[in-house]
Amino acid sequence: MVPEYRRKFNHEFTPEKYAAFLRTLSDRCGMPIAFRNCETPCFFPATLIEKMTRYGKELINALMSNPEYRAASDSAIPAEYNVPNETKHPLFVQVDFGIDANLEPKLVEIQGFPSLYAFQPVVAEAYREVYGLSGDLRHWLMDGDYWALLGKAIVGDEDPENVILMEIDPYQQKTLPDFVMTEKYCGVKPVSVTDLRKRGNRLYHGDVPIRRIYNRVIVDELQRKNIRPAFDFRDDLDVEWAGHPNWYFRISKFSLPYLEHASVPRTWFLDKLPEIPRDLENYVLKPLYSFAGLGVVIGPTREQLEAVDASQYILQEKVEFAPVIETPFGGTKAEVRVMYIWQDALEAVLLIVRMGRGKMMGVDHNRELEWVGASAGFAAPN
Repeated sequence: MVPEYRRKFNHEFTPEKYAAFLRTLSDRCGMPIAFRNCETPCFFPATLIEKMTRYGKELINALMSNPEYRAASDSAIPAEYNVPNETKHPLFVQVDFGIDANLEPKLVEIQGFPSLYAFQPVVAEAYREVYGLSGDLRHWLMDGDYWALLGKAIVGDEDPENVILMEIDPYQQKTLPDFVMTEKYCGVKPVSVTDLRKRGNRLYHGDVPIRRIYNRVIVDELQRKNIRPAFDFRDDLDVEWAGHPNWYFRISKFSLPYLEHASVPRTWFLDKLPEIPRDLENYVLKPLYSFAGLGVVIGPTREQLEAVDASQYILQEKVEFAPVIETPFGGTKAEVRVMYIWQDALEAVLLIVRMGRGKMMGVDHNRELEWVGASAGFAAPN
């Protein structure tokens, strides 16, 4: 998107450099990376990144300051996963934007749940180092010590020994490199939710009492795999949450119909849709609480709309991603995730970029393609 940086990168690219980049990632994480990382980072005008981070804050603040939304979102939390002692705001928030033909950010999704906060800096630094990127390019969105900020968010005031990253079988997840980097930089071990035990109102991993949980458990996966932990999420436990689980439901696709903003495509709860549009090819059907694109249907048919539980879906105008990244295989689309940490103030910290030329940005829709996959975003000076 910034021609001088793009032309230089494409001209100097070699398959050997890409292989070195992948080796660097694997070496630093101590394992192969199970998902595809793109051959190239993305270079964005600083003004566009500033607009996306500002839009993200406006959207988050609009939800948090809307009493109607806050009340309505109570119903978004399933009764069996309504966790006590909810925090007054989410600790981690991500806002995903597509980029249209006018180079305007358009909201794809918003979530009050952690993403790859420990892995993504490693990706950005590997791109910078292996490809010799200019020092003028900036990947941090914040000033100061990022690892100290992340450590404070995850560990709080506790001893890291009493803090866990909670997942479902973390050593079998594709996101394991992020868990390993979290342990490296924050001292917090990944632990499976099935390995925890409850004694009184406390949780233990072995004989170690757990005082704070960095929650990475996706309820949809718990339900699909019929996993029943040794505790009930509704228990009033003596534990702090580094990312309270209720925000996974409150700040989610459930939020989209409540947002009115220049960046937000029109969205309806499927069970409140006034009428089925005739041009369904221009819409996307999305389940409210699936993850990683599961169940999303682009250009659904009337029969597909009628076949699902309408109370669990939204219908959204399709965001037309423009192929704004020039690659040896032609223009490629980019979806940009702005990552925030909200402690004393809501702060944008990093970008994750997904590149694709398929129908959707996920891996399944970009199989056998090159110059697609997970990437990092760098701001070029204005």
